[in-house]
Amino acid sequence: MSFAYFLKDEMRYQGLTTKELSELSGVNKRTIDHYLMSNPQEPSVTNAYKIAKALRVSVEYLLTGSSPQISGDAGDVLKSFKTLSPNQKELVLTVLRTLEKQNTSK
Repeated sequence: MSFAYFLKDEMRYQGLTTKELSELSGVNKRTIDHYLMSNPQEPSVTNAYKIAKALRVSVEYLLTGSSPQISGDAGDVLKSFKTLSPNQKELVLTVLRTLEKQNTSK
């Protein structure tokens, strides 16, 4: 599997269009389209980072489909999160985003 596969999968999961990802990441829409083609070009390190940051995933995940090893409380949360249904995951993400906004507005 490739960057294109994991990028498509993550965009589908988050319900994002190429145009929306372009706006979030600052990477040209046409460039993202090239990454998604059947014979895609690989992204530059800079663009891979921008796209991963916009999607809130690691570059490693977009390149390999696996997340970096996470231990402690964060690892426990990730393990639990992976067992949730899509609706439960969305609820958890909504709560986390709300808490994040509250922390940044202080």
